[in-house]
Amino acid sequence: MRTVHQNPRVRICVIFNPTAKGEKARRFRRHLDTIGAECALKQTAAAGGARPLAAEAIREGFDTVVAAGGDGTLNEVLNGIGDVPDGFERVRLGVLPLGTVNVFAKEIGLPMELNRAWQTLRQGREARIDLPGVSCAVNSVVERRYFAQLAGAGLDARAIELVDWQLKKKFGPLAYVWAGVVALRGQASQITAANGKELATGELVLVGNGRFYGGKYRLFPQADLRDGLLEVCVFPRTNWLTLLRCAPVFLARRALSPSVAKCFRVESLVLSSPRRTPVEVDGESMGHLPATFSLERGRLRVIIP
Repeated sequence: MRTVHQNPRVRICVIFNPTAKGEKARRFRRHLDTIGAECALKQTAAAGGARPLAAEAIREGFDTVVAAGGDGTLNEVLNGIGDVPDGFERVRLGVLPLGTVNVFAKEIGLPMELNRAWQTLRQGREARIDLPGVSCAVNSVVERRYFAQLAGAGLDARAIELVDWQLKKKFGPLAYVWAGVVALRGQASQITAANGKELATGELVLVGNGRFYGGKYRLFPQADLRDGLLEVCVFPRTNWLTLLRCAPVFLARRALSPSVAKCFRVESLVLSSPRRTPVEVDGESMGHLPATFSLERGRLRVIIP
């Protein structure tokens, strides 16, 4: 059931999942009365429910819409804003990091502690950043979806399809690690990444807007949320040797060697594969290749520290 606390003077709307697990979510619920006195609260009723609630908040006149949750909730809210024709001009996106990984929150330097994050939102410092999006087949229908941080095709997306959500609730990020191990056992797809200038083929392609992947691993150390470019990383092979070569590079926050992956920067990109190959956006399964990526420079208004 959805609950809305309305106050005509309040311009912030917080969208959250009342059944979310984990200590961060429990602390958030303990602070609901305090937070609710300063904003409107909208509860999701099912998976995907944050998207229509975000669009509803815009139509109700809120000028800041906050995703209280993980990167999946953030992606739903982001696309709900996009569902309103002038949504990105009318509202600012805010984040309360309550999820397992919270990659985008880390990207913009948002405090992980709830009270400090809420104070950041109340201060309302705004920045404009680039808004990437991808179009691909979802249940045989081509759909476009925006993403805040990162999208991928191949092993990464297959692992997300295989995540055991009970394990995720219990063990957090380790559930993704196990799903990745399972995905490695399957047959890899050959994915072609092209944009008219760059061409590369591999078994895993990651497309980023920011620096981080899977937490605070700097997959794209030179990325800039405001440069008008997408970061692309194509891994020719996805096997244990590749993972062993990547791990120390990520931990040391260095750029990947060209022998491990081909990395380049583009304004748009097309991914294709002869096999049925999954696509993920912000850590959530979306559809299947082919997929077309593009970016709108400075389109997204976001609250930052």
